[in-house]
Amino acid sequence: QVQLVESGGGLVQPGGSLRLSCADSGGRFVFFTMGWYRQAPGKQRELVARITDGGSTNYADSVKGRFTISADRMKKTLYLQMNSLKPEDTAVYYCNANFPGGLYWGQGTQVTVSS
Repeated sequence: QVQLVESGGGLVQPGGSLRLSCADSGGRFVFFTMGWYRQAPGKQRELVARITDGGSTNYADSVKGRFTISADRMKKTLYLQMNSLKPEDTAVYYCNANFPGGLYWGQGTQVTVSS
């Protein structure tokens, strides 16, 4: 049974860094695409970054040059390295996976950027 478990969120000061992880427990980590989305209070969920099975990546304009998405197949884990964080990055971050068996979401992890 596929289950995506996120971790790594927290409170960080502006300019700081965090690394989010999304572990695929119970799955084979075979995917078409995987990505990170975020949802701030009162706003719609938006795509932050996506990676394909071939390793191609794309990013929201607001995070280009600051965030990096990567996937470790041996560890069955998706990562999002977030640097130079800004208050506007504050949101709940969700892991998303498009597996051959369907589309899956993690439970979300809170990221708060504040001084």
